[in-house]
Amino acid sequence: MVTAMLGWRRLALCASLLLPCGSSQAVDPFATGKLVAAQAHALTSGEQDDFSCDFAAPTAVLELAEAIERALCAHPETRAAWAQARIQAAQLGVARGAYLPQLQASVGRLEQKSSTRYGNPYDLLDKTEPRTRTGNLKLSWTIADSGLRSATVDQARALLDAANASHDASIQATLLNAAKRYFDVQTAAAVLRASEQAERSARQNLEATSAMYEAGASALTDKLQAAVAYSDAELKRVSAFGELQTLTGSLASILGLPPNTRLQLPARDLELPASGAGVAIEQLLDDARQHHPLVKASRAELEAARARVRAVRAEGRPTLTFTAEASERRQDKHIPVYNAAPTTMVLRDKVIGMQLSIPLFEGFTRSYKTQAASSQVDKLEAELERREQEVALDVWKHYQALHTRQAHIAAARTLQDSAQRSYEVAEGRYRAGVGNILELLSAQDARARAEQKRIEALAGWLSARLQLAASVGKLGLWAIR
Repeated sequence: MVTAMLGWRRLALCASLLLPCGSSQAVDPFATGKLVAAQAHALTSGEQDDFSCDFAAPTAVLELAEAIERALCAHPETRAAWAQARIQAAQLGVARGAYLPQLQASVGRLEQKSSTRYGNPYDLLDKTEPRTRTGNLKLSWTIADSGLRSATVDQARALLDAANASHDASIQATLLNAAKRYFDVQTAAAVLRASEQAERSARQNLEATSAMYEAGASALTDKLQAAVAYSDAELKRVSAFGELQTLTGSLASILGLPPNTRLQLPARDLELPASGAGVAIEQLLDDARQHHPLVKASRAELEAARARVRAVRAEGRPTLTFTAEASERRQDKHIPVYNAAPTTMVLRDKVIGMQLSIPLFEGFTRSYKTQAASSQVDKLEAELERREQEVALDVWKHYQALHTRQAHIAAARTLQDSAQRSYEVAEGRYRAGVGNILELLSAQDARARAEQKRIEALAGWLSARLQLAASVGKLGLWAIR
């Protein structure tokens, strides 16, 4: 018997030392961590593998994919959303753990010195120094709970889905912002190149007008007007350079770099791709209702609220629990009776049983808790409907904006071709002596403005395409290359 008791005491001690209750290492027996979306999601490479956030200082040409990865790693909201998803995954593990038995072990040792003054012949009991050792092992297991654990697991899983969707929305918002800033820098660089080209043309016209004035073939007013046009072109080039520097600093900031970081981006081919919107508006609206992360988050929150209603109702129903407990209390140097030698006293208890808990009256609190949970469901249903309407409207507006920008591009191309031909004719007439400087400068200004309109139209089309993909909830590198 003593050997058997020592066996369960050793088991209790081993359990208290080996179970992961105090472990600093992550233990995930329910594999809830696999339910958390990857940090960078599949938006960058199309694969589920995470990429490394260990970046060196940018020294070569910064490609779009690297810029997106840097932004996703540097943005605090994206990291916070991923951490929230991990929190919800842990809560799901807590809910699933309620299905398993709870095992508790405790051990103790107590040394006691007691001094009591007795008269003869009881002075033998004046001083006692008993040593007490205790061990306890308790098992409790909820056998039935009227659906409480099931509802709690459903609620935790729905909240995890909502956290994953919110993380996805944060990633897409960061991706959209980074891509827009990246394209803004490329567009500003194109504007700067166009401004430099206009400045060169103005300088050439000024040089030609000055030579004609020196030769007596043109008036001083022609030279002065050409000089004014050149100064205006120079001013526009300086402004374009300043705008490029500002936008470059903004891009560096979202990448987690100092604003004064020198970034070299590839020159973008500002031409309209062969494919336009590509998908009918009905398909886009349906995709947004099904896949937009904010809609998915609202839908998951609604499911969590419905599961909460079931959990609240189940809390007021009977619960059946199995309990088993074994304990031992061993006291050395115990004097059982007067004039007896000190001995060892061992007290052992074994308890096993079933407990049925039936809530009878809770002061009507259960009814009010159920009403509150049901009202929360009604609220989230309305919020889901509002979110679906907002997403559908965004898709519609950005779809129309994309087609409008597409028409702008066609008109801008026609304007550019006409302005280029007009400039060539005006330049030829002026150099042949049959045109005037005002005609040439007017054609020069029209050509510069037409090039600016073309760049703006293409940049607007790129922005509308990004916004459309984001409004559908499927923004990825496929939509921004």
